[in-house]
Amino acid sequence: MTKRTDFVYSQVAEPHRVRTKQILKQFPNMRNLIGKNPSTIFAIIGLVAFQLVLAYLLRDQSWWLVFGAAYLLGAFADHALFVMIHECAHQLLFKSRSANRWAGMLANMPQIFPSSISFERYHIKHHSFQGVHELDADLPNRWEAKLINNSFLGKALWLLFYPVFQIFRLSRLREIHPFDIWVLANLAVQVAFTAAIYYFLGWHALAFLILSFMFSVGLHPLGARWIQEHYLTHSVEQETYSYYGGLNLVAFNVGFHNEHHDFPSIPWNKLPQIKKTAPEYYDTLYSHKSWTKLFFRFLFDKEISLFNRILRKERGKVALTDVSKPDAEMAHN
Repeated sequence: MTKRTDFVYSQVAEPHRVRTKQILKQFPNMRNLIGKNPSTIFAIIGLVAFQLVLAYLLRDQSWWLVFGAAYLLGAFADHALFVMIHECAHQLLFKSRSANRWAGMLANMPQIFPSSISFERYHIKHHSFQGVHELDADLPNRWEAKLINNSFLGKALWLLFYPVFQIFRLSRLREIHPFDIWVLANLAVQVAFTAAIYYFLGWHALAFLILSFMFSVGLHPLGARWIQEHYLTHSVEQETYSYYGGLNLVAFNVGFHNEHHDFPSIPWNKLPQIKKTAPEYYDTLYSHKSWTKLFFRFLFDKEISLFNRILRKERGKVALTDVSKPDAEMAHN
């Protein structure tokens, strides 16, 4: 691979819907994995309780303990909660859309910053319009890629302030309406929760929760997940990569990313069964086995920059209102 100064442009459609159709044709029993997992709500409750207990225990502790606990414990819990929000965005807990959204807001609470409802709005478009710059929020801005370039310092700062860079992407996504009553509800819940944490537990507890969130998506081996999913890290134009390392155990199988894009209607607990059922479709793809290794490779490898992404100008025939359930739609045809 060589240093890039522009994104990689593709003339073909994103690979997932084609592969979904092929797999369902060859393995029709795969459709049996499609469904809901209401038990996920107990994981959400447990993780929220875990963060609250840690915040309580750290309320009078030194800043060293606050930082250390956030990096070594809180980051993993918040990352898992982000995966839970992701499950709620795909409506994979309950039949009711409203129930999924309230569950997502519950998972969002320890993360302080209101993001659950907005994530649903933009993430579904990422599935429906992967690689389309004006609709896919997962893609960096052109100025963002130029600013970060391929330097160690630039990439470290990008990971550290990853949520901030994501906010700047929203102005590019003008066709997606950013606000409604659900976004307001998400904001109200977070304001009330944050005020309660500050009032009852103080600055140290609040700082622990904020730092846990920042580390869970940023300058931490867990932050390599954002590189793993869609950045070109091999000398081929493979658009999506899975991660099959041990941290899937505490990340609710979120590393099975090719599998998830192929079957977004299958909940987290059944994602490994997709690869097990159709190994010939996934064993032939490049994948990652270590987020930690990828984390350091991204920081130090000058051939990897934010330009290592595939873009496409053609949207295909997918409607803007698409809810990204191609697997379920094909399974019922």
